[in-house]
Amino acid sequence: MMAESAWHERGVTRRALLSTVGVGLAGSAGCLARGEDSGLEGEINIDGSNTVLPHSAAVAEEFQWQNNRVQIPVQGSGTGAGFQRFCTGETDIQNASREILPEEEELAAENGIEYLEIEALLDGIAVWANPENDWCDCLTVEELNAIWESGSTVETWSDVRDEWPDEEIALYGRDSASGTFDYFTEAINGEYGNIRTDYSESADTNVIVRGVRGNQYALGFGGAGYYYENEDDLKLLGVDDGEGCVRPTTESIEDESYTPLSRPMYVYLRRDQLTREEFRAFARFYFEEDETDDEGLTYTQTAARSVGFYAIPEETVEESSRELEDTIEEVQ
Repeated sequence: MMAESAWHERGVTRRALLSTVGVGLAGSAGCLARGEDSGLEGEINIDGSNTVLPHSAAVAEEFQWQNNRVQIPVQGSGTGAGFQRFCTGETDIQNASREILPEEEELAAENGIEYLEIEALLDGIAVWANPENDWCDCLTVEELNAIWESGSTVETWSDVRDEWPDEEIALYGRDSASGTFDYFTEAINGEYGNIRTDYSESADTNVIVRGVRGNQYALGFGGAGYYYENEDDLKLLGVDDGEGCVRPTTESIEDESYTPLSRPMYVYLRRDQLTREEFRAFARFYFEEDETDDEGLTYTQTAARSVGFYAIPEETVEESSRELEDTIEEVQ
């Protein structure tokens, strides 16, 4: 009989997971006092995207509830910083809010690290304003580009639209080690890293939330789920990509109508670790059916929704699960 669910029973949210162990979630999924002893034991080290971190921690915590002798410390040093560790063999699993870059692939090859890329969840990058902002409800992609591109001459809200206040825009966003930064700059400004330099950057999305909350004329970006954990402190703006103004919601992200800021996010598994029984079990766990879910979703899908992300479609689950099983067969 399966042990009662670790996070379904407690209603775990992104905020609850983050508050459990602080900023890094280091060890968050490594110290469950209860649960079920399946006979599996060992340690699986996860690092990478700060944005993906709550999802990974939720999956890890649920797995440990059912396998309480497996330790899974989860950290969130950022996608770029995490890849540096993963590609040199320091970690077993890499969370990533973008795909691996060519220079990271080269680093992995130099160190003999082979991996499997799995699409595990969906996210939307949200654009936020201060709740006292009563003039802006939506920005076009062209306006976002004008605000954020390298060399931008936009300084005030009236530089965006004449009728808006002649007040300086206080800008907040993720730092260059972040996959969110990479995806946002590519989607809005045409290439990774193309962004103005005079904004307040942070590796911690909660710092961005506090910055936007504290300034009526602020504008920021970050994972959409952070808005839904801070609805009283932020104003969610729509984005118009030519088809009208769309805000990031479960429906608009899962049906891909929120463009261009909807994105898949990834888990990278070291192939050599798939020879370990506990590692194989954890990798497969992402795609096992969650018996507590009425829709018959898998753990990666229900974990995503439980912490403010969005579920990958069924065809992606099937494809990723098939790739995982093929890889397991190869390494064994």
